Amino acid sequence: MSAVKHDVFHAIADPTRREVLRLLSEKEMPISALTSHFPMSRTAVAKHLTILTEAELVRGEKVGREKIYRLHPEPLTQLKDWLAYYEQFWNNKLSKLKYIVESKEE
Repeated sequence: MSAVKHDVFHAIADPTRREVLRLLSEKEMPISALTSHFPMSRTAVAKHLTILTEAELVRGEKVGREKIYRLHPEPLTQLKDWLAYYEQFWNNKLSKLKYIVESKEE
């Protein structure tokens, strides 16, 4: 397997790339269909797809004259695992808030 040029964190840092992932989660589509959703050139969308492909979040497959892109969500588990560590802080704050609210009610 070749080295990944862009990681998942870099790939999802851009709102356009997050929207591309959302669109591809609904259905596979060629670059022409993806481009119609953005106020940018086909070349700009292609650059975003390259980053997403390098992060292994999307895959493109040549079908006839077009390349059809599909979501490959497995690398998003890296994000889930990273965020899981920080859930302890959110849960702790919610527990404290619950304690404060309940003690004021008494």
